Amino acid sequence: MTQRVLTTESGAPVADNQNSATAGVGGPILLQDQHLLEKLARFNRERIPERVVHARGSGAYGYFEVTDDVTGFTRADFLSAVGKRTETFIRFSTVADSLGGADAVRDPRGFALKFYTDEGNYDLVGNNTPVFFIKDPIKFPDFIHSQKRDPFTGRQEPDNVWDFWAHAPEATHQVTWLMGDRGIPASYRHMNGYGSHTYQWTNAEGEAFFVKYHFKTNQGVRSLSSEQAAELAGRDGNSHQTDLLQAIERGVHPSWTLYVQVMPAGEAADYRFNPFDLTKVWPHSDYPLQRVGRLVLDRNPDNVFAEVEQAAFSPNNFVPGIGPSPDKMLQGRLFAYADAHRYRLGVNHTQLPVNAPRTAVVDNYGRDGLHATRNGARYDKNYEPNSYAGPAQTGAALSAPLAIHGWTGTHEAPAHTKDDDFFQAGELYRLMSEDEKGRLVANIAGGLSQVTRDDVIEKNLAHFHAADADYGKRVEEAVRALRED
Repeated sequence: MTQRVLTTESGAPVADNQNSATAGVGGPILLQDQHLLEKLARFNRERIPERVVHARGSGAYGYFEVTDDVTGFTRADFLSAVGKRTETFIRFSTVADSLGGADAVRDPRGFALKFYTDEGNYDLVGNNTPVFFIKDPIKFPDFIHSQKRDPFTGRQEPDNVWDFWAHAPEATHQVTWLMGDRGIPASYRHMNGYGSHTYQWTNAEGEAFFVKYHFKTNQGVRSLSSEQAAELAGRDGNSHQTDLLQAIERGVHPSWTLYVQVMPAGEAADYRFNPFDLTKVWPHSDYPLQRVGRLVLDRNPDNVFAEVEQAAFSPNNFVPGIGPSPDKMLQGRLFAYADAHRYRLGVNHTQLPVNAPRTAVVDNYGRDGLHATRNGARYDKNYEPNSYAGPAQTGAALSAPLAIHGWTGTHEAPAHTKDDDFFQAGELYRLMSEDEKGRLVANIAGGLSQVTRDDVIEKNLAHFHAADADYGKRVEEAVRALRED
């Protein structure tokens, strides 16, 4: 094999990569040592700002294959025929901790999926839970601040965590999920994924439907107890990354079956729950799961930084036949995600290989900016309309229009007949076995008992009492017992 020659960034061969140039033997280093200066300068710039949330992640490539006909609901081309396959990239992540955190912690998991379709990239950015803590994006920065490290102590503080939840009764449903048995997945392969938000599908006839995505793991759901997770996190902080990497490397390809719940758009206004409230689910008895296809992961990234850390997902990356709903949290994310990537990676982050479309042709008037690689040919114009055969609009909307009415202003979400902050949390609690209830209560009490303010504890206890009398009674007794020890 021919020995490759080490070069500088400009392509010049490097004579010595072991010793810096000095003024004589043992003398000071010379400023003219271009190779040394270049290496140190590049080293200083190797990292980019980590994500504010979902900083710690793992990723893999794969494909999505359609197994069932859903053309009656959407005209999306990648869902147009049974057997059709589309290349995908997925990023799993924890939410609250930094890039240096452990994988085996009690935290929601990000489930962000990029479909490289023939009509452009479609990003589905969800979690491993079907609901979330809040329903309005204006509260998101406050929520995350309460869950991240305290500015003074530099650690996550139970006072902050539970104080926010005390003032956010709508979080009771997601808190019940998080503190329950599925709060710490055993691995990324052994958890479900959800679009969480409500999205819109539009078929070829222009009929609109609202949908929720459910990716059910074919490996089976497996979770860790708090004790198991603490031991695993202490032994191997990279446990979930290692598991995913090694499974794919040895040919064990994780897979999920995608189901959707489908609601005709006309039924949304009178549904018993607000169908666009991220703190609520649609009971399967109302809208059963309908199978769509399967997701298979079969290839690891070659470079974690280039393909996982620089992967950029945005829920406003839609394709024809799929669009947004009036879900307020989704509406906020349509801006926030793309803006985060422009900050972290630059305005041309969509040109990075992991983010660039595979088969669709990108043809627009975006030019220049940091790291631009697509600036057009000599006679291409950077304005529109023009007389030079530049790309033109199609006039065809990606999805059906949403009806708007009423006055502008800051409004609470419209109330539906069964809308409250506690009903579904109570329903979830009552579905649990006695053993599951016991672990849920212990997990909640373990954190809530550390709160120093009695009024914050009382506000949170009131939420659990409102969800279910037995739920509230058991949490209250468990908290009291721990505080008396």
